[in-house]
Amino acid sequence: MEPCLLLLLLEKPSHGYDLISRLVEFGFGENQDPGMVYRNLRRLEEQGMISSRWDTAGAGPARRFYEVTGEGTDYLAAWAQTIRQHVKTLEKFLEWYEALRKGERPSST
Repeated sequence: MEPCLLLLLLEKPSHGYDLISRLVEFGFGENQDPGMVYRNLRRLEEQGMISSRWDTAGAGPARRFYEVTGEGTDYLAAWAQTIRQHVKTLEKFLEWYEALRKGERPSST
């Protein structure tokens, strides 16, 4: 969840409620536990990946507004590299699996 929150905040600094609704785009359920999201946001802030400030503009109670820090952007880049490597590994696995299913010899490249 943390990389997804960082990516959403990189796209657009937001309030927690907005982030909860946008997590659906990554396969998280529509009934996502808000407490879990806010715990992750708090952890990311403690780690210096995001910063927050109170937004008192507009009607209604003040809400926290979150945005990615430089450290969070670097962390997200590292996550993207890790994911790229995992995608390559999974693609290779699927190639081997499909070859074996067809009774062929998997390529070693």
